[in-house]
Amino acid sequence: MEIAGVSKRTRLRLAKRLEEGYNCGVTSALRVVSPPAKPLMVYDGDCNFCTLCIRRWQHATGGRVDYLPFQDLQIAARFPEIPRERFESAVQLIQPDGSVVGAAEAVFRALAVDRHGRWLLDWYQHSPFFSRTAESTYHFVACHRTLFSVLTRWLWGRHVERPTQVLVRWTFLRCLGVIYLIAFASLRGQIMGLIGSDGILPANLTMAAATRQVTVEHIGWDRYHLLPTLCWLDSSDGFLRFQCAAGIALSILLIFGIAPAPCLFLLWLIYLSLTSVSGVFLGFQWDNLLLETGLLALFFAPLQLLPRGPSREGPPSRVALWLLRWLLFRLIFESGCVKWLSGDPAWRHLTALTFHYETQPLPTWIGWYAHQLPVWIQKSEAALMFAIELAVPFLIFGPRRPRQFACLAFVALQICILLTGNYGFFNLLTLALCLTLLDDAALQRWLPKWRTEPPPTESSAAQGSEAKPARDSRALRWPAYATLPVAALVACTSYVQLFGMFGVRLPGPEPVLAVYRLLLPLRSFNNYGLFSVMTTSRLEIILEGSNDGVKWEAYEFKYKPGELRNRPRFVAPHQPRLDWQMWFAALGDYRHSPWLVNFCLRLLQGSPEPTALLAHNPFPGTPPRYVRALVYEYHFTDPDTRRSTGDWWRRDYKGIYLPSISLRQTD
Repeated sequence: MEIAGVSKRTRLRLAKRLEEGYNCGVTSALRVVSPPAKPLMVYDGDCNFCTLCIRRWQHATGGRVDYLPFQDLQIAARFPEIPRERFESAVQLIQPDGSVVGAAEAVFRALAVDRHGRWLLDWYQHSPFFSRTAESTYHFVACHRTLFSVLTRWLWGRHVERPTQVLVRWTFLRCLGVIYLIAFASLRGQIMGLIGSDGILPANLTMAAATRQVTVEHIGWDRYHLLPTLCWLDSSDGFLRFQCAAGIALSILLIFGIAPAPCLFLLWLIYLSLTSVSGVFLGFQWDNLLLETGLLALFFAPLQLLPRGPSREGPPSRVALWLLRWLLFRLIFESGCVKWLSGDPAWRHLTALTFHYETQPLPTWIGWYAHQLPVWIQKSEAALMFAIELAVPFLIFGPRRPRQFACLAFVALQICILLTGNYGFFNLLTLALCLTLLDDAALQRWLPKWRTEPPPTESSAAQGSEAKPARDSRALRWPAYATLPVAALVACTSYVQLFGMFGVRLPGPEPVLAVYRLLLPLRSFNNYGLFSVMTTSRLEIILEGSNDGVKWEAYEFKYKPGELRNRPRFVAPHQPRLDWQMWFAALGDYRHSPWLVNFCLRLLQGSPEPTALLAHNPFPGTPPRYVRALVYEYHFTDPDTRRSTGDWWRRDYKGIYLPSISLRQTD
């Protein structure tokens, strides 16, 4: 049973015995006559905290160390040389050579049977300061077992064993495959209208201009680094479609677990190729986030060609796991920092959400209802958001329970964002990253039973009839010499980005900055943070066409606000990239959005691919002679207005955004 309410007298007695145990553990020549065949750890079976520790150590040492409570009758009969007081004061390790050590040294020698635990014993043997500190710490913990038992339950829960992430990796990679599938499938239906030969920003013209520039400047192979795209090989419409189709096919292979590492590399390469040639249309933060996640997931994936069950896969790289966790930390923490550091009064006074639901690019109908909430609730939501984004991310580096709390907080935040706004696959990708905060024990309750068979440990593989099948010996993992250089690159870029975010002059060597600049074209080592300065009004561009310059008819987009009766829709995880760019264009002048003028030109030409991105083309037969753009300020209606008129929006005319143009003017 648990040792509760340890008296002062008992603590003094334990302290005396621990002091004796320490001296014996370091210098004792005590030996047993009949040593065990392999190391035997003897502990106090009546102490719950001791039992928790033993479970952890047993998981780490597997079947190479035996564990028995000293209350077992065979212990006293077999090892009469060891007085009972030693067993009561500290754990004792009886070694095959007959020697006996106790307390911290016993723990370190037991853990040293695993190669990952040998460094502790090396430090203990070669550093007097470390050995003294370790024994003093053991002494302190042993005298306060009840306190540390409670803390262990709070911080680790029922599962104190070394966590495994095989099921986590299995689930994460399939979620990432689904997200890649969504991204490529969503883009495939829009790519011809966006960057096709008759699209808004033709890829073939982009590559022709790039070719002229590299020829003039005599740039050789470095062109593939400055503009990393497969379109150097071919920029035709067929090749653009092929890249999207290949991305879809590779995503499906990844979902089924077929050659995950090669698939992840090719998915990263193809998505980088398309983002590099698509300009503003694939320049969103979640496009960069997908590239960074996909690159890091490459080193998290198992090195196998055919799919296997989780129980037959080797453990994932710990370095890659922590790189993904670090990415999640930066994503959430930087999102909070940029809001606060911007100095925007809306964020400082917690009033940003009083208009965010209305002014965000593509709100949902739930966003309309959220906009009607009282101001005090919206201020409370903003305060809670800052707490989640600025404080909770540090729990990622804590024990098991705090990490699970961080996961739940991030999931709740992302679900709220998902319900009130359309941000493509961003929320799904963030939720997938949250999986890396869990372990297999936490995930088992959510997966189907046929997937929740826990991956076998070395201890289970050595326990005779109760053992489960060992992992396939052919299961490979990424070696440290492959993952550590990636970690170094992430450290360099994070160093530059975090110092830059806080406005601190970058100290340190110039090579760090050179590495950062070298990696920029890859879009896979990024900084993050949306809505650093809140948009307080919603300006919408309405495109109109005319044949006589007098009677004008409006083009209707599929998802962005236009007709006042159109209810805001759920679009995500699909991202209508033209609709999104129209929101950004309204924030500035048309001269800052040359793509918009190109779009108007395509409307005048009647190009079918760009007009297919619209919900309603008022000139289906022949294109108009004139096109112009007006700007309106849109607001959500209040509940009374919506009940009486049926309108979700109201608007006020603000002026002409783009004066009337015709093909003759653009020739």
